[in-house]
Amino acid sequence: MATIVDGNALARDIRAEVPASLAELVSKGHPPPCVAIVQIGDDQSASMYTRRLQKSFADAGARVQVRQLDSSISGVDAAAAVAQLSRDSSVHGIQVQTPVPPQVSLAALLDALDPAKDLDGIHPTNAGLLAQGRPAVVPATPFGGLEILLRHNIQISGARAVVVGRSTPVGRPMALLVLQRDATVTVCHTRTRDMAKVVREAEILAVAAGRAGLITNDMVQPGAAVIDFGVNVVDGKAVGDVAPSVAERAGLFTPVPGGTGPLTTAMLLRNALDLYSRSLGLLTS
Repeated sequence: MATIVDGNALARDIRAEVPASLAELVSKGHPPPCVAIVQIGDDQSASMYTRRLQKSFADAGARVQVRQLDSSISGVDAAAAVAQLSRDSSVHGIQVQTPVPPQVSLAALLDALDPAKDLDGIHPTNAGLLAQGRPAVVPATPFGGLEILLRHNIQISGARAVVVGRSTPVGRPMALLVLQRDATVTVCHTRTRDMAKVVREAEILAVAAGRAGLITNDMVQPGAAVIDFGVNVVDGKAVGDVAPSVAERAGLFTPVPGGTGPLTTAMLLRNALDLYSRSLGLLTS
């Protein structure tokens, strides 16, 4: 039976660590950190996430600006709002919420975002730095997945790792994170032949495919560390990409809900601390 990851407990630990570090920096005379959240329109899930982030950052000791833009705003004006925040020296981190309205290009918003203030590591510059193994802001969701592996003392170096899903926010950066720690990595996707065979070779399995129950018990190597990033709704309930029965076979298992999800907000706090420290010249790697 697998060790079941308590994502809420891990997130609480991280949320407790960040405020102490921020308070220490502020006590030395530095201005308090400021985080800006840009939301376009009133999508319900985005609004809930904005409120959650606003509270988390405030509780950690950061000032928070919420820039709520009308859903009818033009792409040019939305990008200008992001550019203005990027130029504001009092703002240390910027979170661009998704989804965005169809007339607004997310790529254009990212082009207007200063990569040094990119809270979720989604700017092409930060993605490129991560790909080269250089210091970069890491997308919070895969960063949380890596943190789970590290805090549970999973041996990454030399391990055979399989990532199911090649999305820019999760799959690709997760593959790069474990590759940087010397895992041998395979990325599976919709064109992968005999995916079950590939998955069975994984000592570390990370799944971010967006398909409920895609990974079943018979596809998992006994004792594997299984990180499930999937969030799907089936019959009104949140379920992952990995069948719950896999917990009977795996060595480590993240449930849905309560596994990787809580770590995302916590790792955004960690990113905010890093961006703030870099702005003060105190962190270079």
